[in-house]
Amino acid sequence: MKKLLILLILSVSLIGCSLSNTPTSKVEELMTKYQTVDDDIKDEIEIVLTDETLTLEQKRDYRDLIEKQYKNMSYEVKEEIIDGDKATVTVAIEVVDYKKVIQQLENQYIDKVDYSIEDYNTEKIAKLKEAKEKVTYTLDIEVSKTSEGEWKVDNLSNIDKKKIQGMY
Repeated sequence: MKKLLILLILSVSLIGCSLSNTPTSKVEELMTKYQTVDDDIKDEIEIVLTDETLTLEQKRDYRDLIEKQYKNMSYEVKEEIIDGDKATVTVAIEVVDYKKVIQQLENQYIDKVDYSIEDYNTEKIAKLKEAKEKVTYTLDIEVSKTSEGEWKVDNLSNIDKKKIQGMY
């Protein structure tokens, strides 16, 4: 009886390990990292913030907006295509359409000449906080198998990152 129980436990653990080493499972892990805003994602947000000309308060508000975007992102894996040690996982994501909000704001400012970047950013953040309209994007995420046989998500393209931020 003990041998049967040990064999069953060993079989379940081996199957469990192999199920978590698929291109789709690795992409799902990545999407979960965004949704939970783990430390790697927080570091990525800080990089985005350094590219912006924002006051400390605006950075805090913008950080909160990006985190909220990630936490509220929904996704669905559509397809997995494996070709040897390479794979492509197609994912549909739904996020708030921040790009549309910014384009509308830029259209309002196109003829304005008497404003500061701080004023513009304050209004931009206020408009982004109000944004509710969602957009669906498709991402083709590349995954590669390492020499140890582990699948690993390749670096996301800047376009894919912009899509996840709702800024594409």
